[in-house]
Amino acid sequence: MTEFTPFRRLALIGIGLIGSSIARIAAREGLAETIVCAARREETRTKALQLGIVSEAHLDPAEAVKGADCVILCTPLGAYAEVMQRVAPHLQAGAILSDVGSVKACVVRDVGPLVPEDVHFIPGHPVAGTEHSGPEAGFAELFKGRWCILTPIPGGEQAPLDRLIRFWTKAGSKVEVMEARHHDLVLAITSHLPHLIAYNIVGTADDLATVTKGEVIHYSAGGFRDFTRIAASDPTMWRDIFLNNREAVLEMLGRFSEDLALLQRAIRWGDGETLFNLFTRTRAIRRAIIDEGQDIAAPDFGRQATPKNGKANEPGKK
Repeated sequence: MTEFTPFRRLALIGIGLIGSSIARIAAREGLAETIVCAARREETRTKALQLGIVSEAHLDPAEAVKGADCVILCTPLGAYAEVMQRVAPHLQAGAILSDVGSVKACVVRDVGPLVPEDVHFIPGHPVAGTEHSGPEAGFAELFKGRWCILTPIPGGEQAPLDRLIRFWTKAGSKVEVMEARHHDLVLAITSHLPHLIAYNIVGTADDLATVTKGEVIHYSAGGFRDFTRIAASDPTMWRDIFLNNREAVLEMLGRFSEDLALLQRAIRWGDGETLFNLFTRTRAIRRAIIDEGQDIAAPDFGRQATPKNGKANEPGKK
């Protein structure tokens, strides 16, 4: 690939955790000459400007995309169709249109038909995040060493895809290209189902009549505490993820339920060998994830605390 050429105007539609992190790394690495955003809430736009991560903050996304040669949708999935109806007539010919959504088939379904023929539509998903939200939650290191999956539309041009790959590589990501539905199946087990389980476990603990909230919080061991961090993720975003990836999530949930039933029988009948073999196999998977550089050996699922100043701590430090 040739050297990356910075975008003239990068428009981020939505400036929460992911959008603001893109703005920060794009500014730091010189990935765009001008970075602008659009957001519905006035306080969000004001905060983005105060932080200095964008030079313009618009209420109307159509204003943000005018003249932009790269537009990235960073809103919850449920808002994509409405946003596209507003921005489509104003997209610049030759511009790259991408997104950061955690489900890709629905993006192809909802956004694809609205994209002008002279705009390069390349859905994407940076597989990175924390349980925090808002423009102040972002940090430039969010994508470092993490995967960014691109799911280009069949028949699309190679040059725009190569440019977007270089953009995410310069942002610190490892880039993979795959088909949209395959992405959704993979993420259903690696991300979506774990979140669903975390929400359920924390909700179950909260509902227990014999255990007060105070006791649950006071006696939280590492396992439950880690689940609460996942369960603190943005509710709007995750509602949209489950509604838009329902088939893959339900398939994974069915398999999970079958495996859980096997564990239930093993515990009931004192089958220690089955439990030991499973725990040994899953322990090896954890070690493989660490060896792949997708986590660290520290507790809390390897999450790195994000202080109020928006800067990530060094690995292993809180």
